[in-house]
Amino acid sequence: MNQNGSITLFQYWNRLRDGRPAPKRSEVEPADIKSLLADTFILERDTRGQAVFRLAGTRLCACYGRELKGFSFPSLWREKDQRLVSRLIHGVFDQKSVVLIAFEGFSRNGRSNKFELLALPLDGGVENPRCLGVISAVEKPFWLGADPITDALIDSIRVIDPEKELLNNRPAIDVPSLVPDQLEAPETISALGRARRIRHLVVFDGGREE
Repeated sequence: MNQNGSITLFQYWNRLRDGRPAPKRSEVEPADIKSLLADTFILERDTRGQAVFRLAGTRLCACYGRELKGFSFPSLWREKDQRLVSRLIHGVFDQKSVVLIAFEGFSRNGRSNKFELLALPLDGGVENPRCLGVISAVEKPFWLGADPITDALIDSIRVIDPEKELLNNRPAIDVPSLVPDQLEAPETISALGRARRIRHLVVFDGGREE
């Protein structure tokens, strides 16, 4: 996961599930993810067995130029990717898998932008599976939200093991610099010229003299 929206939602979802395969839909509090709501969505399975939008954030709807509620989720994708996307989302519904999709979206006027999508399972019971997700724009060009995304092509897919993902997202540990604070042979400085440190570098004054 590279986008803040994906990371934040994953961490929230993981806290809610507390070791279970998925948290219950009723446990999700919109106020807890207020900053993400415009980009989030919830999917459900309709009577035909298709994954459709139950809810979609305002910025997400603006990005696609329409109200997404009730629309088929796979229909957002290029035809050759729709069957794969459908299988992935049903994996989220039924196997409680976590899916990360990097894709390129194409606008009505031929512009393009990269996006990251995270899909997380919610426990709604056997009869009412749910999926909580977020779509984050990698960049935010001026036209996004005014020139609707009408087509999408998958760049990469990752099915995530939540337990291993926790290890991958541990805070970075500061490592001491391997560069010594002082030169080990100070007598060589006179031969090379005056030296000064800039961050982790040692810079020697010199250069051609006129």
